[in-house]
Amino acid sequence: MPKSELIIAFEKCKKEGRPSLLTYQVAGDPNKKKSFDILKSISKSADVCEWGLAHSANVGDGRQIQDATFRVIKNKFKIKDAFGIIKKYKRERDSRPIILMFYYNTLFQYGENRFIKKMKEIKATGCICVDYPFPQNKSFALKCRKNNITFIQLLSPNIETSLAKKIISNSHGIIYFISQLATTGSKLKVSPKRILKNYNRIKRMARGKFIILGFGITEKTIGKFKKSDAIVVGSACCKAIADSIKKKHSPAIKLGKMVKRLKGKIL
Repeated sequence: MPKSELIIAFEKCKKEGRPSLLTYQVAGDPNKKKSFDILKSISKSADVCEWGLAHSANVGDGRQIQDATFRVIKNKFKIKDAFGIIKKYKRERDSRPIILMFYYNTLFQYGENRFIKKMKEIKATGCICVDYPFPQNKSFALKCRKNNITFIQLLSPNIETSLAKKIISNSHGIIYFISQLATTGSKLKVSPKRILKNYNRIKRMARGKFIILGFGITEKTIGKFKKSDAIVVGSACCKAIADSIKKKHSPAIKLGKMVKRLKGKIL
């Protein structure tokens, strides 16, 4: 089976001697047109784009992402709208790999087989199901692998070594390491040194696989993690969208500039 677009993007960044930069936004925030414009704008600097499918019970998210989710639900933005925008975006010449992030209820309601078929259709090459843990997710993970979609598992800093090894052995080449036990967007309550120590513990167990670092990463802190394989900035992106709305500025322009600055800090 050929390498996925996502794996190829990570390998390219590794050859350039830098981490992959991933951005996160809630699909449809602040509206259909502007969310598409944001994707196009950040593609000039981001290596991979994460798109979160709005869910009213997003318990793992902090205030910024919850506020973004509320805006999307209020606008009656549907999952079909998200798929339509991604499909349109992937026709762009300079589009980036898309990772879909969602909760299990979304997957359950849509149907696993139907969801995977739709991901292939819109060319989303990676996915994260936040609350679908190992080993319950093994069947879905296998279906993703057979369809050349990278299913990304989550690992927490306090995970037992025996369980971590099992999850790593069942992973598809990319793992998401949560920097701290907190909701998304929380200020780092653990020192960067400690986070990297925990990160490197996982990295040693997962040789040959890429480890994404996320939760609490901002413009101020991203430079401290430039030795990691990949870094996600999410809540800061959602906050930038909210600030743009309040000031009646273009979120696409603001996000584009911010992601460019983020990229500069990890080169």
